[in-house]
Amino acid sequence: MAVAIGRNFNFQPCSPFKSKTIFIHKPSPGITYLWLHPAAGARVANGRSRQICAAEQQRATWLPGLDPPSYLDGTLAGDFGFDPLGLGEDPESLRWYVQAELVHCRFAMLGVLGILVTDLLRVTGLSKIPVWFEAGAAKYDIANTQTLLVVQLILMGFVETKRYMDFVSPGSQGKASFFGIEDSFEGLEPGYPGGPILNPLGLAKDIKNAHDWKLKEIKNGRLAMVAMLGIFVQASVTHVGPIDNLVEHLSNPWHKTIIQTLANS
Repeated sequence: MAVAIGRNFNFQPCSPFKSKTIFIHKPSPGITYLWLHPAAGARVANGRSRQICAAEQQRATWLPGLDPPSYLDGTLAGDFGFDPLGLGEDPESLRWYVQAELVHCRFAMLGVLGILVTDLLRVTGLSKIPVWFEAGAAKYDIANTQTLLVVQLILMGFVETKRYMDFVSPGSQGKASFFGIEDSFEGLEPGYPGGPILNPLGLAKDIKNAHDWKLKEIKNGRLAMVAMLGIFVQASVTHVGPIDNLVEHLSNPWHKTIIQTLANS
């Protein structure tokens, strides 16, 4: 019977080895020995195990070579050990920050999409939609500003209250209590309501094993938050939308750059 000495090691074998169990022994710093047992499908010489040296794979961190905090053990989606202020040391605080980041990511992705699409329609002349930072002051035919504000407060207040209650007591909001609409969301876990409305393609029905989907969402969300920060800054400096800035840059790429823009602002 084979005995593993040392620690488990995730290793992607290459041909001719099959994807089977690999045992690790690390007798000296800097060198990791992989012992492939014959039963694991490795080629052997004279019926004995073959010793192979390989570089040890390290966990990906936001700064190569950095030792992540102990409370960030890599189990969270998008956890690369980044917490320079130590905000997640308290488990309850970390649990709340995870949900806060997830919501901000989703709002940022929707915001970037909305800004770019409406700006594109405005610049191309397909619509007379105002630039995004003036849209809130515009008058709309469907209702006046006060009515829109009240409707938004009621709808957002209801959704955010339900989200917070599900955070406090996971699964409690999946029970029909308001016209039965909760049944359409099928609460999977806090932060992931799912259901035919918010997950129409059923991409992550098995939410416990949907780490790849969670990672993709959080990565795109973080990129969107950085993009929103860029859009805020460019609007403050240039007083136009992002598509206008792009068109101006493409008209003279060597002289219409962020450097000249900041220098002339």
